[in-house]
Amino acid sequence: MSINTTEISKLVRKAAASVEALDDRAPAVARVAELLAETLRAGRCLLLCGNGGSAAQCQHVAAEFTGRFKLDRAGLPAVALTTDTSALTAIGNDYGFDTVFARQVEAIGRSGDVLLGLSTSGSSANVLNAVRKAREKGIRTVALVGPGKGELAAEADLALAVPGDSSANIQECHLVVLHILCELVEREVCSQ
Repeated sequence: MSINTTEISKLVRKAAASVEALDDRAPAVARVAELLAETLRAGRCLLLCGNGGSAAQCQHVAAEFTGRFKLDRAGLPAVALTTDTSALTAIGNDYGFDTVFARQVEAIGRSGDVLLGLSTSGSSANVLNAVRKAREKGIRTVALVGPGKGELAAEADLALAVPGDSSANIQECHLVVLHILCELVEREVCSQ
């Protein structure tokens, strides 16, 4: 078997071009960072939800906030709604998979929190239902989606659509944005 290094270089350039296009989203990233910093400074919580690779990114970001990103600091409250398999399977079994995040938002979300929903398509029903439930509870919402935006972007208080032509490419851009948010928010919260 021979791996074509030219193809690898082409894929790297494609990913790099998508990440470079994020520069155009700087104002939207700044608005999201300000909202997250304001929320965490007020002692409120960041709730995160998504499916598949987005679920893994939710866990990653929650760990960056509760642990640390770059600065030694007190932990910041963040919960990935993707991690409790007992809750996910019980809720999914009893009420349907479309409600697995909304039910957790209903149970643990409080007015003043922020829900960050990740969806490459922008149309994940369970993330969309979580955003709707959050709105009912006075929880502000942020959607991190792909270029098609979908219904999720329209429902959220703030939406950040990244470039990309595949789920993998969109998730690569999401991770860059999430790391930027971690750095900006950590710095803002610690400077107070």
